[in-house]
Amino acid sequence: MFIDTRKVEQDSIVRTTVCIIGAGVAGITLALELQRAGIATCLLESGGFKPDDETRDLYRGENVGLPYTFADGSRSRYLGGSSNCWGGWCRPLDPWDLERRDWVPNSGWPFGLDTLTPYYQRTHDVLKLGPDNFDPAWWEAAIGRADVRRLPLTGGKIRDTISQFSPPARFGKLYREALSQAHRVRVYLYANVVSIDTNPDATAVTQVSVRTLNGRSMKVAAQVFVLAAGGIENARLLLASSHTQSVGLGNGNDLVGRYFMDHPRLMSGDVRFRPQWARNKLYDIKYHYQNAAVSAHGQHISSQFALRPEVLQREGLLNSRVWFYSMFYGEGSAGAEALIRAKQALLKKDQPGYRPASDLLTMLRHPVDTVGFGLTRLLQPRSLISGVRMQAIVEAEPDPESRVTLSDQRDALGIPRVRVSWKLGSLVQRTFDRTFALLAEELAQSGVADVTLDPPVEGSAWPAQLEGTWHHMGTTRMHVSPRQGVVDPDCRVHGIGNLYIGGSSVFPTVGANFPTITIAALALRLADHLAARLATAGDGAGRTAAPVRAAEPQEAQVLAFSIPAAAAARSPA
Repeated sequence: MFIDTRKVEQDSIVRTTVCIIGAGVAGITLALELQRAGIATCLLESGGFKPDDETRDLYRGENVGLPYTFADGSRSRYLGGSSNCWGGWCRPLDPWDLERRDWVPNSGWPFGLDTLTPYYQRTHDVLKLGPDNFDPAWWEAAIGRADVRRLPLTGGKIRDTISQFSPPARFGKLYREALSQAHRVRVYLYANVVSIDTNPDATAVTQVSVRTLNGRSMKVAAQVFVLAAGGIENARLLLASSHTQSVGLGNGNDLVGRYFMDHPRLMSGDVRFRPQWARNKLYDIKYHYQNAAVSAHGQHISSQFALRPEVLQREGLLNSRVWFYSMFYGEGSAGAEALIRAKQALLKKDQPGYRPASDLLTMLRHPVDTVGFGLTRLLQPRSLISGVRMQAIVEAEPDPESRVTLSDQRDALGIPRVRVSWKLGSLVQRTFDRTFALLAEELAQSGVADVTLDPPVEGSAWPAQLEGTWHHMGTTRMHVSPRQGVVDPDCRVHGIGNLYIGGSSVFPTVGANFPTITIAALALRLADHLAARLATAGDGAGRTAAPVRAAEPQEAQVLAFSIPAAAAARSPA
């Protein structure tokens, strides 16, 4: 059931078993799993069914680190969350991404890939993926096309890997009907959590306070709370909830907001293919992205290059992924950029401030670039490709000085805005340089292509073309020790018996793969944990979330304390 919070009775109290803050991939996945387990759930979403400027503004903040866009166009504050602006890339983390590596400070997860594997398998239904198979040889044989072939790399340092594409699954649309019919789930739209309230010693959350932009207020009291608002907002809400603990919830060791990570992306090199490999679509993002030619069994795929794990260890590098990037006629011109924005508008992608009339005028002023680029994108004739580059994304090093803090500015609800300081060190630079160099070496050695590389980036200022991929991760990292992590291996905030965190903010290290599939896997794992915990505790999982009239303050306090306290007492420290 969907409820417009702007119309609820002022100062209502909602009682439920589980309260989830954030209706993105993690929140919706978790809510539907709890529905299947028969657990009453309240799902709080800041926005509505589509974007609006007032709600979007709540995401804005200050950037004080590397040049970085983290609000407009990179996050979507309405039902479905960032799945609304997601490209659909899916691949599980590599086994070594979860292991502690001596050359990567602060690396390692508290469990291995075997823990996540059964949940990765279940994500294929959630994300609408194909067979649970990421073997390049299997996909090459299944596709069976002469222009979709694996490269014969013979140097032993490079491997090729497969990613699958979700359609992509826009969770707000894909699961809207399921949420509407879920009799144990209440989805409150336009419900902005402004504080997470606890008992006096901050060992249990008692309720969350909710406000709308039109001035309505309500509270939600629950047995268990899950914060699933995204890699930046999770940290923001914890830091802003400072009534009981002045430094913010879960922040006794000054870890909330630290270790902020995103996958940096760069291009390098001039790639000149040997004739027999010049038309291969498998590794080129301009040809393999959601391309019917690069698909089998109803599933679109792509392939990327990666360094073998023994090379990473020997050279002391971070993980990475590399693909080819064909440069089309007119690429980068004003007309081409306007045409891309027009296409994104047709696909309903969130583009704050988009002005179709202005872009139409730009395209009319630059007809040759616009038409040339459009025809090249549509027909993909090789004769109009001006060159081929290599593009890489690299694992971000977990750096405590790369962080999200609170700004002195406040949003329309009175909550401090964020201040984001994205930092990348020399290990990231060296990984870019060596990855490009080793791939170029192997392409030449294998008779595939000759590559002229750009100057190395290590030891220099980051080039202007550096960009993030809008994967906000690490700000509430997972660790067995509260001195090194915000949440424990079950994603429960250390020291708070009934507060959990969902999403990529719990990633201790991030690999070079796309985070959405891991976000979904962790949400499925958390759902199993919560269902088992509530069943063991004998809690009233069948209760329905429902709004009630505002209680007297004392009544609300008794309700909030009595429910989570018992559950908190059963939880490990």
